[in-house]
Amino acid sequence: MLPTTNRIKREKIHERCKNICPPKDTFERTLLHTHDKSRTDLEQVPKIFMKPDFALDDSLTFNSVLPWSHFNTAGGKGNRDAASSKLLQEKLSHYLDIVEVNIAHQISLRSEAFFHAMTSQHELQDYLKKTSQAVKMLRDKIAQIDKVMCEGSLHILRLALTRNNCVKVYNKLKLMATVHQTQPTVQVLLSTSEFVGALDLIATTQEVLQQELQGIHSFRHLGSQLCELEKLIDKMMIAEFSTYSHSDLNRPLEDDCQVLEECVINKVSQTEEIDTDVVVKLADQMRMLNFPQWFDLLKDIFSKFTIFLQRVKATLNIIHSVVLSVLDKNQRTRELEEISQQKNAAKDNSLDTEVAYLIHEGMFISDAFGEGELTPIAVDTTSQRNASPNSEPCSSDSVSEPECTTDSSSSKEHTSSSAIPGGVDIMVSEDMKLTDSELGKLANNIQELLYSASDICHDRAVKFLMSRAKDGFLEKLNSMEFITLSRLMETFILDTEQICGRKSMSLLGALQSQANKFVNRFHEERKTKLSLLLDNERWKQADVPAEFQDLVDSISDGKIALPEKKSGTTEERKPAEVLIVEGQQYAVVGTVLLLIRIILEYCQCVDNIPSVTTDMLTRLSDLLKYFNSRSCQLVLGAGALQVVGLKTITTKNLALSSRCLQLIVHYIPVIRAHFEARLPPKQYSMLRHFDHITKDYHDHIAEISAKLVAIMDSLFDKLLSKYEVKAPVPSACFRNICKQMTKMHEAIFDLLPEEQTQMLFLRINASYKLHLKKQLSHLNVINDGGPQNGLVTADVAFYTGNLQALKGLKDLDLNMAEIWEQKR
Repeated sequence: MLPTTNRIKREKIHERCKNICPPKDTFERTLLHTHDKSRTDLEQVPKIFMKPDFALDDSLTFNSVLPWSHFNTAGGKGNRDAASSKLLQEKLSHYLDIVEVNIAHQISLRSEAFFHAMTSQHELQDYLKKTSQAVKMLRDKIAQIDKVMCEGSLHILRLALTRNNCVKVYNKLKLMATVHQTQPTVQVLLSTSEFVGALDLIATTQEVLQQELQGIHSFRHLGSQLCELEKLIDKMMIAEFSTYSHSDLNRPLEDDCQVLEECVINKVSQTEEIDTDVVVKLADQMRMLNFPQWFDLLKDIFSKFTIFLQRVKATLNIIHSVVLSVLDKNQRTRELEEISQQKNAAKDNSLDTEVAYLIHEGMFISDAFGEGELTPIAVDTTSQRNASPNSEPCSSDSVSEPECTTDSSSSKEHTSSSAIPGGVDIMVSEDMKLTDSELGKLANNIQELLYSASDICHDRAVKFLMSRAKDGFLEKLNSMEFITLSRLMETFILDTEQICGRKSMSLLGALQSQANKFVNRFHEERKTKLSLLLDNERWKQADVPAEFQDLVDSISDGKIALPEKKSGTTEERKPAEVLIVEGQQYAVVGTVLLLIRIILEYCQCVDNIPSVTTDMLTRLSDLLKYFNSRSCQLVLGAGALQVVGLKTITTKNLALSSRCLQLIVHYIPVIRAHFEARLPPKQYSMLRHFDHITKDYHDHIAEISAKLVAIMDSLFDKLLSKYEVKAPVPSACFRNICKQMTKMHEAIFDLLPEEQTQMLFLRINASYKLHLKKQLSHLNVINDGGPQNGLVTADVAFYTGNLQALKGLKDLDLNMAEIWEQKR
């Protein structure tokens, strides 16, 4: 009550002061007058004192406020300076008084607010005191409630926790007794070959040691001992499985064949040509077999390998099915656990959580209830998982009945059977020790075993193949024999790929290596053959046998292959003079006919051995380039004069060479399409070789045409340089020119198509006009209608008439007016 009395007294004092003060109007007028006066007084204070950054430690500010001149007492000015210093001190005191008066005035203006703040502070102090008294009363009441209502209940909870701890200690001791019996139990299981049960017990015991019995001093060596037992069991299982595998895989593939080597022994023993007393080694005896005998032997070996792999796959499929059944069981178990957890979570959410906030000695009451409810379940689960046949039932006086969970039913592992293909039931443990990733890795390892078996079979086949190839036997095979061998090996590779699901590469690599050697020999043989044909070619038109005409006809029908030899006698057909290809006549030499057959052999080899497509394309490109370059050397380069003894390279030789090249150019797109259909898309870039070859052939054909024109050009230059415009008409020069033109026409007309002949003679005629124009300009003969002009016109008319009278040149536009110089 005292603070309230003081507050009332202060309010009365404040009211008296207000009465003493002048009225508001008078006060306001006085305040306004005082405010004006204060402003006037403040203006007397220098502005430097009003700056926000005013500081005397700044030398400039200090010198401005206190000039040094007022403190200089040197000379005779001491009294005057002292007076100045005193005046400065009074001035600063006056500035201080002005400021203090203004501050006091401002405080007096706000006295009402100051008094109100003090009054509010006193009221707050009163409220705080009342609150403190209320809190004290509440604490006293809570203490009484705690003493009367809570201490007994919490004591009960503490007793329940103590009881649960005792149960945990008992179960821990019982678990230690069970773990102590692990090693004798494992020995008993191993004596009956129960490897799975022994490993399961070891894994369970190790898990218990690491989680529930970690740090127990008496079990410090048990973990390492169990690891050694696990390694021992691993070795025992490997030995037993190896014994089973050997006995299973060594079963006879056939009734009369125990091992693979007997297959070779039987084949060698059946061959009468081999003297086994002289040739002792089996490999040497095998090399004495001819191709049909060796091929039959290889076929038998591949058959045995296939049966072996099928047997291995059947065994591994059983193991793989077991692994898959375990994975399926684990998946179902996880789904059931997830459903159970969801149900438990729903049950837990229904508990009253408000009690959880009442805490005693650092523990939630809800936790205490949870321990009491969940402990029997946890004990039951632990005893079910870890109980062994030697565990003893708990006594009735140890704990109450709910905590005694080591009955006979809980000591047995729950198992379920899973059926696998073949009608075998596999017992799958409820608590599997392998994780899903480990089981998946095991399934992959099983598949890798099958891959390894396939690789071993392929390696043995490669060894057998290489032992026969030591004396160059495989490289000496003809095309059909190698194709037969290649197809057999490819069939075996595909069969093993279907069995194992993966292609083994060793035999495929050996096949590819032999195929490369075969391609090299194949190409060298045909290139050598083509070289011999070219070196003996006299470049004369050859007759076309009927079989070659049939060959090109089959190509036109889309069959890029050599025709099969017809059995029996057939009527002999006379050879034709030319080769007819899609209505076009080709006069050719014998070498080109054989070259077409060789090209078809390359194409057919690609069909029979697809793996050599790229190599064959490269070799065929090389062959076509070789024919082009070699024929150019022999004909255009006149190499045939020394090689085959030709006296000269005639226009007929040149035209025949050009027509042969045109025939090859005609078939290059067909060959390209054949290879393109058999090449993988990523290797289509190799087809550019055919584009380069086509360009080279066209350039060669153009060079031959230019050579024919050059022959006539040199003739025109020789004859027309001696031309004189005089009688008789036609002149001897023009008669010789027409004679040579006729010979040229007779030489090439039956060899080249009419269109090419016309184009060639147009170029020859252009050369003739150029030389005639040059000679007429030299003779100063112009188109003036004079006698010389008439003689020249008569000679030109004779030339034109003879040229157009030649076969196929009747409609040729010669345009002879270009021989005259234009009048300026």
